[in-house]
Amino acid sequence: MLLHEASLKRQSIFDALFRNLTRIAAFGVLILLAAIITSLVLGSMPAIKTFGFGFLISPEWDPVNDQFGALIPIVGTLITSFIALLIAIPVSFGIAIFLTELSPRVLRRPLGVAIELLAGIPSIIYGMWGLFVFAPLFADHVEPWLNEHVGTLPYIGPFFSGPPMGIGILTASIILAIMVIPFIASVMRDVFDVVPAMLKESAYGLGSTTWEVMLHIVLPYTKIGVAGGIMLGLGRALGETMAVTFVIGNAHELSKSLLNPGNSISSALANEFTEAFGELYTASLIELGLILFFITFVVLSISRYMLYKLSKREGKAA
Repeated sequence: MLLHEASLKRQSIFDALFRNLTRIAAFGVLILLAAIITSLVLGSMPAIKTFGFGFLISPEWDPVNDQFGALIPIVGTLITSFIALLIAIPVSFGIAIFLTELSPRVLRRPLGVAIELLAGIPSIIYGMWGLFVFAPLFADHVEPWLNEHVGTLPYIGPFFSGPPMGIGILTASIILAIMVIPFIASVMRDVFDVVPAMLKESAYGLGSTTWEVMLHIVLPYTKIGVAGGIMLGLGRALGETMAVTFVIGNAHELSKSLLNPGNSISSALANEFTEAFGELYTASLIELGLILFFITFVVLSISRYMLYKLSKREGKAA
């Protein structure tokens, strides 16, 4: 009896220790997040006091005269991320369908491993490949075709006309898409694999095609996981630095054409932070980091809200 009581007392001590350690870890993340936000706000305070809300809508970036604005980096970040997702989502969806439904069994594991290896390649490697291999090919073969066949069209023509330099907003968007495809495709493949085989076999037995099974059975069953994978890719695209820095052109110019050089928040920070001289210049760059943090927070909050709404609808009649 005494041994049993001692064992129970020891277990209760271990349980209390485990609860407190997990509580410390959880609150430690919140404290770290608050510390990051505080440091960004304090560091950017000189720029906030000097430029106010106008910092967000000003295209000026003149370190010589201490005139700074975040409009061009913000627009570049949002456009490159949007185009990257526009390319990556259908490609990732196709990869996941092939791996789970169409691929021969002998190829599924090697192809899956190859996709996971692509996700592990450092971003600077993507940037070097984009600058030295992709950009010249894009300038020689793709951009002249876009200028000739798409640049002359009404409405969308101005977005695809410009000098074929190889580097620019569109090039950075494509490199970002190549980088986020492995993340989204891996998540989609994993969530597609958890769909019960009975549901898919029943649909096939009723005469459904592969596309109909994916559209009416697999996607409704896995929509929360698919949305989470897309948001993971978006988070990677928003915060990517080195790959974008290599191929976006790093020009503080606001142009309608996607073929022209531009800038993003992450590339501006990577290029200029070590060269920043003066309190206002440094504070403006820190405020860019604060803006990127806020954009990411808003995107993740929206995604969490969407997932919450999707989960609330689970089990309801269609």
